[in-house]
Amino acid sequence: MSSSPRPPIAGSSMKLNGYLIKSAITAALGGLLFGFDTAVIAGATHALTDVYQLTPALLGITVASALWGTVLGSIVASTPADRYGRRLSLMGMAGLYLVSGLGCAFAWSWASLVMFRVIGGLGIGGSSVVGPMYIAEIAPARWRGRLVALFQFNIVSGILLAYLSNYLVGLAGLGAAEWRWKLGVSAAPALLFGLMVLTIPESPRWLIKMRRVEKAKEILRETGEPDYENETRDIIESIDAEHGRTAEPLFQRKYRKPILLAISIGMFNQLAGVNAILYYLNDIFQFAGFSKISSDRQAVAIGATNFLFLLVAMSVIDRLGRRKLLLIGAAGTAACLAGVAAVFLSGQGQYLLLWLLVAFIGFFSFSQGAVIWVYLSEVFPTRVRAKGQSLGSFTHWFMNAIISGTFPMMAAASAGAPFAFFAAMTVLQFFVVLFFYPETKGISLEQMQKELGAS
Repeated sequence: MSSSPRPPIAGSSMKLNGYLIKSAITAALGGLLFGFDTAVIAGATHALTDVYQLTPALLGITVASALWGTVLGSIVASTPADRYGRRLSLMGMAGLYLVSGLGCAFAWSWASLVMFRVIGGLGIGGSSVVGPMYIAEIAPARWRGRLVALFQFNIVSGILLAYLSNYLVGLAGLGAAEWRWKLGVSAAPALLFGLMVLTIPESPRWLIKMRRVEKAKEILRETGEPDYENETRDIIESIDAEHGRTAEPLFQRKYRKPILLAISIGMFNQLAGVNAILYYLNDIFQFAGFSKISSDRQAVAIGATNFLFLLVAMSVIDRLGRRKLLLIGAAGTAACLAGVAAVFLSGQGQYLLLWLLVAFIGFFSFSQGAVIWVYLSEVFPTRVRAKGQSLGSFTHWFMNAIISGTFPMMAAASAGAPFAFFAAMTVLQFFVVLFFYPETKGISLEQMQKELGAS
């Protein structure tokens, strides 16, 4: 089966409809829980240190425990996503989030707390693979960047909600139980996420890979694809369904470019230090002389900045393109991180710390924060997209776990050294993106497959 030639920008005449928007928003809700669960720990690190008498090394283990869960979740997520479908996998992630939230609220020991944080990490890692992949596979090329960016929008929304929740819980005067409330609140949105996933369709590209072509064609029609017959033929051709090749190994020579892009963008996303800063934000401010409540309030300002600049990025990502956003962000974050390092190394200018961190988060959210999950969902062909998305997500979370787990010890030795390292890495990223990253805006997933030599 073959299709007639089509222009690179597929679906240019397609308009967004309610069914498509609802499906994308629901899948992106996994990002809300992703952001909330990863950032909420910032408000509990001090209490957990006191309750369990944690050393800097044990505090690092406590924070990074969820991240090691994400590493495992990102590795294994492609298997259920390929075998049982994207939709059913998202329901499984919702269940993991729910168990984790309730478990952390009622943890009876430090070991049990770590165990439930690992379970939450499994959900985070899995949703970081399946959520963006689902949206990319159901969205047309014209809208794909903005729709996949909904996942990142929900991540930063979750981060903002986590900081706001920490601040409000802190004002409630809950005493020794305060940290339990902070960590347990996430159970409510987890339940809502699971119920909403029941109302969305399966990915049409996964259905075609499973040879359920008529069902996939129906979903393409319902989501507003004007030429769903030709779109169906293009998808069939791209995954070689007519030859019965529904899956194949990822690590092949023809996939070397997408593999390198996925690994590098996952690494640089964390080598900028963003998650280490978000997880230890209250500790960073308290180290600079702010009070506990003041630190919670400053964290809300950081979360609001993250949210605002992600909105700006979503509005321009399909016009300016992914590559240009990454270049702007790398230059801006490098300058801000160098300023933070100077403040801590010199012991002067603490009043600049909030503004430097606000600017850093703004540049990061405008660039890497908005681009990473979009880019990972675009560069792999359908038959290995789940494995490729899993590889990029694994790289992201593996680097996150290492950096966040060692940050307390690095900062204890020299408060400015970690930020100087992060600044150097963002400078390196600028040149890697400049010389090696292709632009993906407005190109259909099938055409991208050909341009990266993965056909």
